[in-house]
Amino acid sequence: MVSAGDFRKGVTFEMDGDVYVIIDFQHVKPGKGSAFVRTKIKNVLTGGTVEKTFNPTDKFPKAHIETKEMQYLYSDGDLYYFMDLETYEQIPLNKDKVEDAVLYVKENMNATIKFFKGEAFSVEAPFFVELEVTETEPGVKGDSATGANKPAILETGVQVTVPLFINNGDIIRIDTRTGDYMERVK
Repeated sequence: MVSAGDFRKGVTFEMDGDVYVIIDFQHVKPGKGSAFVRTKIKNVLTGGTVEKTFNPTDKFPKAHIETKEMQYLYSDGDLYYFMDLETYEQIPLNKDKVEDAVLYVKENMNATIKFFKGEAFSVEAPFFVELEVTETEPGVKGDSATGANKPAILETGVQVTVPLFINNGDIIRIDTRTGDYMERVK
């Protein structure tokens, strides 16, 4: 059990049959009346966020989230297939569960999948991935000193902003948390 007075960012708990994670919290002690905890919580199964206040003595069961490294195999329409690296079991996930992670994950690449009570609810790409540029305007010689950028489409179909010296066929490193270009690999 976790009490509302012990809420911190990242704490997961169960409330009303759903699982929530604390996004933001503030312990408030007004001049008159009793203290309370103002929070912003996110439902990990649906993705919805809500602001809610709690009495610091409120207690909730702690939710145990299991994370597993799995390999992305292929997509078939709106289903994305991942394989457990230990048991070789394949699980299909709907598009709403893979969300933005699939923009940066190509076939045979590993991703982290989060489970609650055996049910997958979220997919996270690695923090940094190396992908090939498939479509971008050609770079102009001598144009790299200005710090200007241009759009580029990567092999997974995602569009990112890259420096002018990047060309088609270049392999670049991307930070998947922000979608920012990091460096050219080769």
